[in-house]
Amino acid sequence: MTETIISSATKEIRIGFDQPFVIIGERINPTGRKMLAKEMAEGDFSRVEKDALAQVAAGAHMLDVNAGIPLADEPGILAETIKLVQSLTDVPLSIDSSIVAALEAGLEVYQGKALLNSVTGEEERLESVLPLVKKYNCAVVAISNDETGISEDPDVRFEVAKKIVERAEDHGIPRADVVVDPLVMPIGAMGTAGVQVMQLVRRLREELKVNTTCGASNVSFGLPNRDGVNAAFLTMAMASGLTSAITNPLHDSIMQAVMGGDVMLGKDSNCANWIRKYREPSPENNASGAGRRERRRSRSRVA
Repeated sequence: MTETIISSATKEIRIGFDQPFVIIGERINPTGRKMLAKEMAEGDFSRVEKDALAQVAAGAHMLDVNAGIPLADEPGILAETIKLVQSLTDVPLSIDSSIVAALEAGLEVYQGKALLNSVTGEEERLESVLPLVKKYNCAVVAISNDETGISEDPDVRFEVAKKIVERAEDHGIPRADVVVDPLVMPIGAMGTAGVQVMQLVRRLREELKVNTTCGASNVSFGLPNRDGVNAAFLTMAMASGLTSAITNPLHDSIMQAVMGGDVMLGKDSNCANWIRKYREPSPENNASGAGRRERRRSRSRVA
């Protein structure tokens, strides 16, 4: 079975059909976050630090790092952000940019095997990004659109993905190092968006034998209670074969849905991860903890 291995200097993550679902934290991204964009452009990374640590504490297995700020030095800011985040946590990173020079700047400073986000089926993009993937021995997200844009026909998106996978192999990049994004459309605008993605994910797994990812929150764009829609989408997509997603781990409903999905799909042996996360302390532990707290308060009063 296909496994995509991503690593930091000290930690390895496996994305695979038989592996637990991989959550890639989306928060280090200034798009739509004016304050974060302003701070990063000015060299203030305090919010980046908080977002990185909070996402890992919430259970993110990887972090996506983006520095797309208009009129700013994106290569320099992205490289600086990657160095900072890697100094704070050992989780592997996804290096995210639409600018090839920024992708290479990030790869030059990255410690480990990164996930590069992303390449599309456009000829210019293929010929500029795939050599970087080979040079730096990283994995890459393949987005299923090309010069014609994003097709509403899932068969067209499949053919674009197939083209990228084959071109990657021409560059000596194994398909295990290509993680396909089938592109999630807003279901509020296209009622078949969910069904389309699930059909595509099945084909990508069965025919191309590649791992998959997506920007999960796209599906709920424009709807109220977006977390509820995102959680429902993720569990159904997992059952269809989706192996990772870029999403917000700070939303409890998302993390519960993913962890519950792993349980139902047999990817959480003996429900160990679920129990570890959600088991309530035993009465004995509660009592002993209360006793210790009372003794501390008593000593405090005596002092």
